[in-house]
Amino acid sequence: MVINLKQLYNIVGEKQIVDYAVDSVRLSEIKGYSFADPVTVKGTVINRAGIVILSYTADFTLNAVCDRCLAEFERHFSYDYEHVLVRSSNTDNDEYIVTEADMLDLDEVVIMDILLQLPSKMLCKEDCKGLCPQCGTDLNYNECNCNG
Repeated sequence: MVINLKQLYNIVGEKQIVDYAVDSVRLSEIKGYSFADPVTVKGTVINRAGIVILSYTADFTLNAVCDRCLAEFERHFSYDYEHVLVRSSNTDNDEYIVTEADMLDLDEVVIMDILLQLPSKMLCKEDCKGLCPQCGTDLNYNECNCNG
């Protein structure tokens, strides 16, 4: 979804509601992750005293494989984000999103935010015991007799 921000930048108090889903075609471009459903995005873009702020919540479910026991599972995530949008910036500041020609590709922002927020290890459950390194038994369900 591309948002035209010209009116938001020019009118103090202007507000735009964001309520859409990042489609599965765009999500399929992300390597290493499998989304069960489209990512739903709900929030606002508002000009508060001349500062344009994007606030939104991203809700989605991932199909994942546990990094310890290799079990497949689904996990729901919900993350809140807030960004200050600017037309230009003289500094290399990650706190601002610089918009080209007053346009914002919200899909790109949402995907980048999600990828930066996701855990580096995906576990089926917090106390996953994993697999025995010698015999491969799933230690969550069985005990093994080897010294692994």
